Amino acid sequence: MSIKLNAQTITEYQKNFQINIQASSSPIVLDGILDEPVWKTAMLAKDFTKKYPNNVGAPKQQTEVLTTYDDKNIYFAFKVYAKDEQIIKSLKRDVGYDGSDGIAVILDPLNQKTNGFIFALTSKNVQSEDQLTTNAEEKLSWSWDTKWNSATKMYAGYWIAEIAIPLKSIRYNDKQSFWGINYLRGDLQSNEYSCWTKVPPVFKSYDLGYAGVLNWPVAPPKAASNKIILPYITGSATTDDENGKLLQNTGGAGFDAKMALNSSLNLDVTVNPDFSQIEVDQLVTNLTRFNIFLPEKRTFFLENADLFSNFGNPIFRPFYSRTIGLDKDGNAIPILLGARLSGNLNSSTRIGMMDIQTGSKGAYSPENFSAFTIQKSFWQRSVLKTYFLDRENFITAAEAKKNPLDQYGRNAGVSLLLANNEGTKRVEINFHQSFKPNINNQDSYIEASVSRTINNWHIEGEVGNVGKNYYTDMGYVQRIDNYDALRDTTIRVGFKDFYTNISKKYFISKGKIGRIQIGLENFLVFNPDNSFSENDIALKLTAELRNSSGFVATISNNNLNLLYPTKPGDGIPIPADNYLYSQFNLMYYSDMRKLFSWNMMTTLGQYYNGNITGLGAGIIWRNQPHLTLSINGEVDKIQLPKKYGNNDLILIAPKLEYNFNTQLFWTTFVQFNTQTNNFNINSRLQYRYKPMSDFFLVYTDNYYTDPMLKNKNRALIFKFNYWFNL
Repeated sequence: MSIKLNAQTITEYQKNFQINIQASSSPIVLDGILDEPVWKTAMLAKDFTKKYPNNVGAPKQQTEVLTTYDDKNIYFAFKVYAKDEQIIKSLKRDVGYDGSDGIAVILDPLNQKTNGFIFALTSKNVQSEDQLTTNAEEKLSWSWDTKWNSATKMYAGYWIAEIAIPLKSIRYNDKQSFWGINYLRGDLQSNEYSCWTKVPPVFKSYDLGYAGVLNWPVAPPKAASNKIILPYITGSATTDDENGKLLQNTGGAGFDAKMALNSSLNLDVTVNPDFSQIEVDQLVTNLTRFNIFLPEKRTFFLENADLFSNFGNPIFRPFYSRTIGLDKDGNAIPILLGARLSGNLNSSTRIGMMDIQTGSKGAYSPENFSAFTIQKSFWQRSVLKTYFLDRENFITAAEAKKNPLDQYGRNAGVSLLLANNEGTKRVEINFHQSFKPNINNQDSYIEASVSRTINNWHIEGEVGNVGKNYYTDMGYVQRIDNYDALRDTTIRVGFKDFYTNISKKYFISKGKIGRIQIGLENFLVFNPDNSFSENDIALKLTAELRNSSGFVATISNNNLNLLYPTKPGDGIPIPADNYLYSQFNLMYYSDMRKLFSWNMMTTLGQYYNGNITGLGAGIIWRNQPHLTLSINGEVDKIQLPKKYGNNDLILIAPKLEYNFNTQLFWTTFVQFNTQTNNFNINSRLQYRYKPMSDFFLVYTDNYYTDPMLKNKNRALIFKFNYWFNL
């Protein structure tokens, strides 16, 4: 149901959460002192509702918000009631406010509940911002960047935050007189999160479907055009002992450019991008037979990433940006240039276009990657999406004749998501088609899923069918490539999967436990001929305490019809056969708000035709807000029958982060991993000398773990960039 306001439509839900914004008659000075006249007359947003750890009762410490604007900015003033001691995990920008005392503003300028913005601020004036989409289940990456201004000031019993967001930094319709809006609060002292509107516990606090409404007295001022260029220069000194290369000194330059084509459409261009300052991947021990999914960290691919990356499910993504500019071993392939057009064609239609050209490196040929998607929203949370992907490889005619599948890879697909306005009922149907030279059968993927959330119950089911000739040159499919350890080759096998999950959350009003979740999930796989492949069933119990500590206990049972020999031990490969094994996993984490916190995990049980014992632990020590020292480690001991051997996998990863202030940061990350036979040191100094402008100095060093500490390669790199607003 909806109502009319200012001749435009808002939802019935928003009728109960409205803010009328008024213009400021005098300039706003961001100093944490609310002495401007408008703050005395602006409408107050108050009476926040508790969101976490449960929605029972009111927050222990309340929050109040005032809003105003002028011809260039929209302003927010937060009065945050709190004790004197604040919890701040970092002074580094773009870490979010999770784990720190902070606040956030949610803006949905089109009020379509499909995409918007979040601006977060901690009590130490540390900024983070990101774009929001309909997929609120995805964790925020804080990858989107724009300039905005803020100030905080501490008082006895509360603190003040003032925020100024330039209108040109966000995209909106200057003829629409109401926006979607919400205000969030993270109160780590009480271990509570609260929202201005009433967001159900099963949804993320930044879910756009539960925003209130911001009413403008007249249409908002028309924003000036936002044009940005970010040039950089870089230099490096490298050695490569692994390939017998002596010291090499190189330099480079390039730039990124951003331009708002209209109020809702943005153009991004990158020329010779350099990602040397990006933190290395955090490795994990992989006990499965398949490659694991590592997150994208390169900024160019993160902004508006949902337009392309949200197709599929966790084990299948037709678009996976790490296939661009990286080879199969994770080595960088030079990207020459790229362009991306993304945004809204109108209030209900989003579009995304991307084209990237890579260069050659050794025997690796140049490639061109292009992607296109158009997404049409209807009702409030339903969407129809389609995409087309194309990878073209500029190989020679002789290479194309020898390996015809390397010439190109194309994918197309359509996805229909039907959801009710509350987001508690969802049905999704997907069809994906791949195109390869001389292949015209078993080259598609069909999937359907349904989910229902009611009274803290969540039920979901999924069914899919992947053909063995379904290729994703720009994507990721977890199970289709099967390694035969006896013949040292990979065989493609299609599969049919059935996934079900049922869980229930219990919110407890009294006692030490805040909430409990019990879940049962089952993953069933069949081969293309309908013969049995695998069944994995797991029962999970999660308990979260009011002091932010908690534990997770999981009992799993796996019934596996292994198609090809695999080699989990250091002896001969175990044969293709049927294996039935069970495992128990227990994880505990302490109060993460304290200066010293720790976690521990243990795994006990069977593993194929043997046994596994795993132990993991981590400690974090903070001297807030400047120093954070963490050490994570994991040891997995695999014991198989004698001829198949044993295996001891060791992963040790200490990390030191020192924030001198909100401009200068030093991070050192060390990883010792026997599974990948790599010992890595990565140390990065970042100086943000002006807003969004940085100087980086990075040292990286790689060694073998066997033979111990034999050097592979090392590099010393600097990067300097500057953000120009044109």
